[in-house]
Amino acid sequence: MTLIKSISGIRGTIGGTTNDNLTPIDAVKFAAAYGTWLKDYAGKEKLTVVIGRDARLSGEMIQNLVVSTLVGLGIDVVDLGLSTTPTVEIAVPLEKADGGIILTASHNPKQWNALKLLNEKGEFLDAKQGAIILELAEKEDFNFAEVDDLGKIIRNDSYIDIHIDEVLELPLVDKEVIKKAGFKVVVDGVNSTGGIAIPKLLEELGVEVIKLYCDPTGHFPHNPEPLKEHLGDICKLVVEEQADFGIVVDPDVDRLAFISNDGEMFGEEYTLVACADYVLGKTKGNTVSNLSSSRALRDITEKHGGTYEAAAVGEVNVVTKMKANNAIIGGEGNGGIIYPESHYGRDSLVGIALFLMLMAEKGGTVAELRASYPSYFMSKKKIQLTPELDVDALLEAMHDKYKNEQVSIIDGVKIDFPENWVHLRKSNTEPIIRIYTEAKSQQAANDLADRIIDEIKEVAGLK
Repeated sequence: MTLIKSISGIRGTIGGTTNDNLTPIDAVKFAAAYGTWLKDYAGKEKLTVVIGRDARLSGEMIQNLVVSTLVGLGIDVVDLGLSTTPTVEIAVPLEKADGGIILTASHNPKQWNALKLLNEKGEFLDAKQGAIILELAEKEDFNFAEVDDLGKIIRNDSYIDIHIDEVLELPLVDKEVIKKAGFKVVVDGVNSTGGIAIPKLLEELGVEVIKLYCDPTGHFPHNPEPLKEHLGDICKLVVEEQADFGIVVDPDVDRLAFISNDGEMFGEEYTLVACADYVLGKTKGNTVSNLSSSRALRDITEKHGGTYEAAAVGEVNVVTKMKANNAIIGGEGNGGIIYPESHYGRDSLVGIALFLMLMAEKGGTVAELRASYPSYFMSKKKIQLTPELDVDALLEAMHDKYKNEQVSIIDGVKIDFPENWVHLRKSNTEPIIRIYTEAKSQQAANDLADRIIDEIKEVAGLK
């Protein structure tokens, strides 16, 4: 059982004892800390916060606790009910709200939930703001509203439709072009809110939809992280149905993976590459992804005459770098597409629309599209952390060992070798060290990861 308090929000497992898990008391405490911070930050008397949740089993309970806490602070709540992370992000400015909270543990299994915190732009809070909220939660210094000043709840379940309309209105999305292509697509919504939003979007675009796990019960039929080892069912169904491709999203719909027409993974890393290829082909500009993302985005950006830059891992860091670099598209290699023309947040609905436009204009199969891109292979491994492991000392030791290579320490340790790279960092969302490698073959990527894991274990005295 775990409770992870980080600048990107509060994430934990349901059940167990307070301060060690995301119990009702912890949910109330962190909602109260966010509301207290927001009152000071917004500097005005009456506040509104937008709340939405994915379909996980604990969602309704956590939502009731969070909503009641904000009401108790005198804050009005716009309750979207079942929603997606990008939908809540879009709703905040449209509602002229002061902030937002998404109740989702993203790709984590069903026993997890989390509070993801947004500012008045519908963007994630920065590190400084997150740190203040953690401090307020620790002190429990809250001042709740008098009975006449309690907030009110406004329920609005129309925002998934509003979100879809926003996507259809993007200048680079042409509904008729997509409709004419006559696509047939399989969708795995992992029995969460993607099962509501993605088929609706596709039907609006004239795409024939075959639904797999699109019933938002919160009973995830497989591990909800959209990785190859979890996606056997959709890979099989795409081939059986002779579909053009498959779409997989995580429970809160901010990560997007495609399955090629041959039942093989298109590759989460290449979701952003393909969408960027389409956007850069229409609009000259720059791109940003995080340090753990594929070099393929850099290659495609430079092919289109743009500049690529890498940010520290975490959506807020990518968004900050995108704004500084005037990037017209960016995101993360885990299938997160950030398209500022829509909003500064990872959005699978936007990604799907851009990908459909690319396929409609290029023709050919998804497998052929994938083969046309620079070929890199990644290995994503992890080491489970134990309390006695000194992560900072381990990372410093690895930095020292490879100090003669090209090394970045803006986020963990990234070592760029001429033919491949490795990125070591402590996860913000799980008690693990992530080891990401990329090379020109899968074997080389796996071998590099295994070698680095052995070296870490040696340094830590685990061998």
